[in-house]
Amino acid sequence: MPTAIAVTSPDLVLPPTDPQTPPAAVLPGPDTRSLDAALADVQLLLERHGHVIVVCPTSAPAATEQRLHTVRSLLESDRIAIVRTALPPLGAAVLVRQLRQLSGCDFSPGVLASAARLLTHYVYAGAVLGSVARLDRVPVGLTSHVKGWLPGAQFGVLAGPVAELVRIGSGGHGASDALTGPEFTTDLVLARGQLQTDWPTAALAPRWQVRAVQETALPESSPRWWGTGKLVEFAAHLADLPVLHQLVSSVRRETCHWCRMELIGDRCGFCVAPLPTAEPTPATAPSR
Repeated sequence: MPTAIAVTSPDLVLPPTDPQTPPAAVLPGPDTRSLDAALADVQLLLERHGHVIVVCPTSAPAATEQRLHTVRSLLESDRIAIVRTALPPLGAAVLVRQLRQLSGCDFSPGVLASAARLLTHYVYAGAVLGSVARLDRVPVGLTSHVKGWLPGAQFGVLAGPVAELVRIGSGGHGASDALTGPEFTTDLVLARGQLQTDWPTAALAPRWQVRAVQETALPESSPRWWGTGKLVEFAAHLADLPVLHQLVSSVRRETCHWCRMELIGDRCGFCVAPLPTAEPTPATAPSR
């Protein structure tokens, strides 16, 4: 069985890209699931899959993260990875789907868990907002905050892999500038809130050379994350499994010095231990 991919909210589960994409397990928070039930849920996943990778956004309630650490501690298991992501809700859901796709491949659990940090750099997650007055997760200038109160103002905001903000013309047609897009072919996932605009499909997608656009329901947590319900959220991403597989396979693999799990990058996805830095070679005194 492939490594289990679990999430802390149903918002993070997008429809599969193909019939072979494994599902994700949803682990409800402490407000809806008792600790005993949560322990049983994770124990069952471990028995069925061997290892569990839980994706938990940094915007999730502190109690949700605490529950995950409590479960891992009580089960005394080193086979549970808790992966944090700062991506906005739709971008995080795209990342989860990519991990689901890759979980059916020949990657070890350690490589799969640490691949989340790599894949994040290839997800262009943003939104069109009717106001940035309450946006506090993406750096914006004071001028933009003031303009955010103006009637009819719209903004294109990119949260990752870099933070950017541009002013969009009245009614969402045209823009004073362009958001920096990917230099590779992507698909675009789109989720519409209470904002009427065709800017993501009419202006952004052609400029970014998007191959295909898929619409989905707006995540419940998106208005809170972006500071407004007047938005259209989007995420451009690598959608083809062979491309994702090649990307992860191209990175050098290491062995964690602490838990001995295989990893890519500079940090273990399971114990979060960083790779040790190489000790400088002592200088040799010149011979006389």
